[in-house]
Amino acid sequence: MFERLPVLFRSAMYALRGGFLIRPLLIAMILGAAGAILSSLEERIPGISAWIPGTLFPSHEDPGVAQVILSSIATSIMTVVSIVFAILLMTLTLASTQFSPRILIGFVRDRTTQGTLGMFLGTFAYCMAALPAARALPHPFVPVVTVTGAMVLALVCVGWLIYFINHISHSISVNHIVDRIAGEAELVIDEFMPYPRGPFRLPDRSDVSPAENGAAILNRQSGYIRYVNINRLVTLAKAYQISVHLEHRVGQFVPSGVPLMRVSKPERVPADRAQHLIAAFDIGSARTMQQDVEFGIIQIVDIALRAMSPAVNDPSTAISCVDQISRIMIIWLSRVSPPSYYYAPPHVLRLFMPWISFDGLLDTAFEQIRHYAAADVAVSLRLMRALDHIASTTEHADLRLKLLDRARRVMTGCAGHLPEDELKKLQLRFAALEARIASGAEVT
Repeated sequence: MFERLPVLFRSAMYALRGGFLIRPLLIAMILGAAGAILSSLEERIPGISAWIPGTLFPSHEDPGVAQVILSSIATSIMTVVSIVFAILLMTLTLASTQFSPRILIGFVRDRTTQGTLGMFLGTFAYCMAALPAARALPHPFVPVVTVTGAMVLALVCVGWLIYFINHISHSISVNHIVDRIAGEAELVIDEFMPYPRGPFRLPDRSDVSPAENGAAILNRQSGYIRYVNINRLVTLAKAYQISVHLEHRVGQFVPSGVPLMRVSKPERVPADRAQHLIAAFDIGSARTMQQDVEFGIIQIVDIALRAMSPAVNDPSTAISCVDQISRIMIIWLSRVSPPSYYYAPPHVLRLFMPWISFDGLLDTAFEQIRHYAAADVAVSLRLMRALDHIASTTEHADLRLKLLDRARRVMTGCAGHLPEDELKKLQLRFAALEARIASGAEVT
């Protein structure tokens, strides 16, 4: 159990940013505790009530007024909470049906939404915690400062509700959605690919298959690989004096009973040590973007494909998606790929970890869109421009040739679907891209 603590802690911190449970619950508990502590403190130190002028709260001696104010705020806040939940459910339903069910995680992780729920629930908890302090027997007591705080929270909730409605109206905009997903993908790239790519490129080894002569360690939980604790695996491999080869990369689905990794010298890896190695993986039912840039691209591609469907027929949305995908690809190309081989000590291979290659990322980013946009000249032209923009940011001839091959596929797919005049526009753009790549010139 303890060997899984680093992975479980990271997963918990990632989950803390998402969901309508943890952050709203923390805010509600904090405000509820504040109401209880403040009312108790005010009862022990009566002089605190004198800080509130009579113009703000004239009924310093009438506990009935305090009870009415606190109960009214609590009941009205719960009514507003039901309205907020109705707005959220409507937004989630609209986003799921209009765009893609995979983007719901972005709405659930939205901090403004979580803060809104926490603020309203916290105001309710504050009022309920302070309400018992306002009493007429055995001796009258009015928690003036606490009631004033409840009135301030009520005013804050009114302003917050207006801001929340404005925020929701912007958050369901498709441009906002794809920009947010692309921004999250950039953060993943910044974390795992922090170093800029130089003019001299090392051979791409991400497609090299590990030797399959080691003993297999089987997966024990079906699901997607969401995170791999690389440092933990290297440390364990060094301690056990073995080499570990991962069979699947982050983002792939691994059924139970399928080899998760292979190890050299299996006699040094009994069942308990195998469990320690497996504990370095976070495997779950849904993909996340902890180490998975491809998942961000998949979400944007899903939106583009839904937009190009006959039922929606919204090429402008598909064009926005292509623009954001090119943004991610440009950043990916500007960084050094994460290492697949880890040594400890130097020259002693301890871990092979596969990552998605540039070819694989290109296929994920453009192949489905290219296929379904064969009869749409606007989206096909934007695909060609996106490939042009990506090619302009790299000086490596082999990468440019791969981009030219993708552009040629766009041309081939559109050849039998577009009229002659529209196909000519596409041919002109492809010819310009081909000439630029052939000459080695960069786009300005």
